[in-house]
Amino acid sequence: MSHPVGRGPDDKWTDPNCPVARTLDLAGDKWSLLVIRDAMDGVRSFTEFQRRTGIARNILTDRLHKLIAHGLLTQRTAPSGRRREYVLTDAGRDLFPVIVTLRQWGERHAFAPGEPHSTLVDQHGTPVPEIAPASADGILLDTDTTHVQKTR
Repeated sequence: MSHPVGRGPDDKWTDPNCPVARTLDLAGDKWSLLVIRDAMDGVRSFTEFQRRTGIARNILTDRLHKLIAHGLLTQRTAPSGRRREYVLTDAGRDLFPVIVTLRQWGERHAFAPGEPHSTLVDQHGTPVPEIAPASADGILLDTDTTHVQKTR
């Protein structure tokens, strides 16, 4: 069983009963998702996060603090022992399919045909297959074949 990620005492949920809204409250802004993306790609230092994203230092500091407070990143002493580094927690690593799905949506809809873009590949250099939700019996799911069941 996983443990819920943290919230500050003054934080309010946008929509307390909706898992999508809660996820966006915790990690849904552009900079947080780009930091998580880069952490998944092995980035560990403040300087490297800043270099890769182009984010202002004060905004990066804020996002790193929030991601740590919400349990998506943790800080540890780097192997050199000279500085601190940022690493994904289990909850942060669990966002991998979300990042892959955003990437794949972007490949389909955010680039003109033939426009170059980076590609996510596995350890053998093979592009990662499309992520598509399926029912327990293997039928592909979409907005026409699912609905939200509200809690009481």
